Amino acid sequence: MFIKRILIYFPILLILFLAQSFFWVPTYDEQALGNPERLKKYIRASSGDAETLNPLISADTASSSINSLVFDGLIALDDKLEYRPRLATSWTQSEEAFLVVDPRYRLEKIEKKLPNSMDWLHYIKKLLEKTPQGIENLKSIDLVPGLVVEGSVQVPISGRNGSPEELQGRSLMKPIFYTLRYPDRIKFTLNHIDQDFFNPIKKWIGEEYFEKFPYDDFISAKKKSQYNLLKTNFAKILPLTEHNPIISFNLRRGVRFHDGHEFDSGDVLFTYRSIMNVKTASPRRSDYEPVKHALADGPYKAIITYKRLFSSAINSWSMGILPEHLLNEEALNKEALVNKNDSKKFNIRDSQFNRKPIGTGPFRFAEWRSDEIIRLERNDDYWEGPPEYQEYIMRVIPDPLTREMEFYAGAVDNYSVEPHQVMRFKKDDKYQNFSSLGYFFAYIGYNIRNPLFSSPEVRRALGMAIDVDQIIKHVLYGEGERVTGPYAKMTDWYDQDVKPLSYNPDEALKILRKLGWEKNDEGFLEKDGNVFEFNLITNNGNSIRKNILTIAQNGWSKIGVKCNTQIFEWAVFLKDFVNTHNFDAIILGWSMGVDPDLFQIWHSSQTGKKQLNFVGYENAEVDRLIVRIRQEYDKIKQVNMTRQLHRIIAHDQPYTFLYVSKVTQLLDKKIVIVEPQLDGLEKYKKIYSTRAGDINYYFNKWRKLDFVPQFNHLN
Repeated sequence: MFIKRILIYFPILLILFLAQSFFWVPTYDEQALGNPERLKKYIRASSGDAETLNPLISADTASSSINSLVFDGLIALDDKLEYRPRLATSWTQSEEAFLVVDPRYRLEKIEKKLPNSMDWLHYIKKLLEKTPQGIENLKSIDLVPGLVVEGSVQVPISGRNGSPEELQGRSLMKPIFYTLRYPDRIKFTLNHIDQDFFNPIKKWIGEEYFEKFPYDDFISAKKKSQYNLLKTNFAKILPLTEHNPIISFNLRRGVRFHDGHEFDSGDVLFTYRSIMNVKTASPRRSDYEPVKHALADGPYKAIITYKRLFSSAINSWSMGILPEHLLNEEALNKEALVNKNDSKKFNIRDSQFNRKPIGTGPFRFAEWRSDEIIRLERNDDYWEGPPEYQEYIMRVIPDPLTREMEFYAGAVDNYSVEPHQVMRFKKDDKYQNFSSLGYFFAYIGYNIRNPLFSSPEVRRALGMAIDVDQIIKHVLYGEGERVTGPYAKMTDWYDQDVKPLSYNPDEALKILRKLGWEKNDEGFLEKDGNVFEFNLITNNGNSIRKNILTIAQNGWSKIGVKCNTQIFEWAVFLKDFVNTHNFDAIILGWSMGVDPDLFQIWHSSQTGKKQLNFVGYENAEVDRLIVRIRQEYDKIKQVNMTRQLHRIIAHDQPYTFLYVSKVTQLLDKKIVIVEPQLDGLEKYKKIYSTRAGDINYYFNKWRKLDFVPQFNHLN
């Protein structure tokens, strides 16, 4: 009887205790009373832990948020989305352009041959002088003598039936070695990049010059049997016209890494080389592949030359710069020896640096307790001046309710509001609130390597079975909008005319039946004895994704698709599933930038392990457009191509594009921007969002006061 009473009354007493304890949770004011040190700490909550604190190899939001405070790039975007100096104080963009000369060619315009390369140079120069724009941009014109070089080019390996051999969906390649007897070339040094520079020159010379160029006279295969394979790559080996854009960075003097070592051009070049090292397996490698060479002109100047037009070039140098002296070959060999690792296999990915980073940023790394906390300390020697906060702490709190309670109690300083809470918090005058349409989108991605998802029609049908409008209405409480493609919705790149998939389960079922799927006795779709069954996974700590998981599962079950669902911790989710392509379908989201370059996410060359096209999407026209967008400097033309790309991807449906949500963040009203005045006093300003909806832009100037300041309408 006694035990029975305990079993009845104990749960009730426990609930009452927990309920009353809620009202006893100390508020921020109570915590801070007599504890001024709390005012010096900024604490934020994260749903998941960081993966690695190395900007070269990280791709998750938690890691990026820490890396942005520990490391500086050469440049960054300002609050108006314009580039501003960081580790580079200034930069210039120019170009070297080249034209291959064949003196044997008879010019129709003058009906004669030009006897030698120097005659060609003088002829072209005179023609340019007739075009004011061309001669104005021309800094110099020179002749580069020919030379002989040895090289190789990768070509697909053919199988017995003549088609390319493949491994895991990728064509196997082999090198073809050649000798190139480089002809003379005219070198044009231009004051600024001009993608149309050769257009008038090609018109003067005649298209026949480029169409019938005698490559055979200059290129020969090492093995005669490989000539035909080599021939298809002649234009790649010897481009007749070549654009080489150049970015010259003037670097900031006197900047030191957190260990006291001075930053210089060697660190910039080392960061580039590390990204390009295949052992690093950096997901950002494609951003730097267009680089022809990177050189230092003394300790405070880095010159980056590109091998082709690349309009997104400048944006890539916002990457955090690594310290060469801690990660070069000598340092890694030493670390491998200390840890008793094989130095030949040991690389940057294995280094303890990734858990104890050292950069030049406003905060120094202090500690990392996995799945608990990452703590940073203020860099008092920061080149731009030390931040107001002395500590920055990221606490890993996967449970949304716990994050909310911790914010109420003042144990964390910011809170990303759940959609159902938005209206309530906007009416709460205890907090600052900031709302904006996010620069991201949510999606369900399909592993196209799985034959089940290889057909665009199948993926379209799956998308039509999900009521996205109901997700926005009931899960997001109206705090979101539908999206249809791969760009942030607020940018010019996004095609507003593309209509979202309609919710139409009947039509979805019709599509699948046309493809041979019919319901079996259990009500599941079946084809050739195989049930239409797959696993849908997502990460823990995101209640919205959990809800989408259930909604998608229910929507698909109505048309006979058997979907199993699983949720994993963030680190496991990335390491064991996303990075290894070990999934069927996945719920995720992309944080997008303002640049139109989507090479990493959508180009077919980026489908390898730890790369960002993890769904394995391949489309030749998409590849072509992505490359052309990268090479286009005219924004109007870029916009036309991005919208074309948008339409193709929307048709192919490698993702079921879901929504972009409105992001609402809360801060205590005591947190302000502090601006020192010339008279030694301080001015407090309200925190505000940038054009991109970012409230953290002025974070280094944030301070938490012990009172709520009063602002007039000018503040």
